[in-house]
Amino acid sequence: MIRKIAGLALGAALVLALATCATTPRNDRHWFPYLAHTTHVALGADHFNVTPVTDWSYNSSGPVTQTYHDASFDYAELRNVWFVLEPQPGSKLAAHTFLMFEFTNDRLLGVTIEARREENEDYSAIRGAFNAYELAYIWGSARDLLTRRAVMLDHEVFVYPLAITDQQKRDLLVHLLGRTHELETTPRWYNTFTSNCTNELAKATQLHWNAAYVLTGLSDDWLFAHHIIPGSSFEDAHRRSDVTSYVKTLNVSGANDDTSFDHALLGELRQRLGTN
Repeated sequence: MIRKIAGLALGAALVLALATCATTPRNDRHWFPYLAHTTHVALGADHFNVTPVTDWSYNSSGPVTQTYHDASFDYAELRNVWFVLEPQPGSKLAAHTFLMFEFTNDRLLGVTIEARREENEDYSAIRGAFNAYELAYIWGSARDLLTRRAVMLDHEVFVYPLAITDQQKRDLLVHLLGRTHELETTPRWYNTFTSNCTNELAKATQLHWNAAYVLTGLSDDWLFAHHIIPGSSFEDAHRRSDVTSYVKTLNVSGANDDTSFDHALLGELRQRLGTN
């Protein structure tokens, strides 16, 4: 009897998986509000424009404001790239990761790659392996991306500098902008194992596959071991990068716009790293 029930359950799961995989990714569903906008990217020879850039504000109860703006930058203004790791509660192996690009005059523009959920739809890593979610490249302000996690979700956030060349920084930015542009007309599926937040970034940097791209909570350790995250030791780099409390403090200290938030955050990170 137990074998029969198990067989029926397995068969039902297989039918569901096949049915889900047979569908076509779309951009016109009733999306979860934070994921509702399909990003438009305009690429020029020397500059780019992104719209909309998500710039929500939060407190511990949820979103306070839901605002958006456009972002335009020259590629020559790019200065640094920051890697952000948000450990998921309950497991040291699971984390969300994203990047923030730093430009002249202390301006930051972040990109987070996520499963694009519909309204009232929860995320499931298991369902994510069977084309249950489209793939979303969301560009946002540092204030939005960090306070959403540290303040609203009460998660830890770690911000690491990446020790890569100027050409690698530009290539990474251009690649992610290009992939965002493609998604506007050719949506793709998110996949827990092959197209998640971390391995999409790894593809953009053309790094060889590693288990840390699936066990995403290990990604900062792996990057340090390969000298992409600098520091005298991983423990020291990890400690310096923990901005959880600082982001919470910024959220109530008057840094209530993306410009002042960026300036304060970068000043804090430079002080911790001993750089100008």
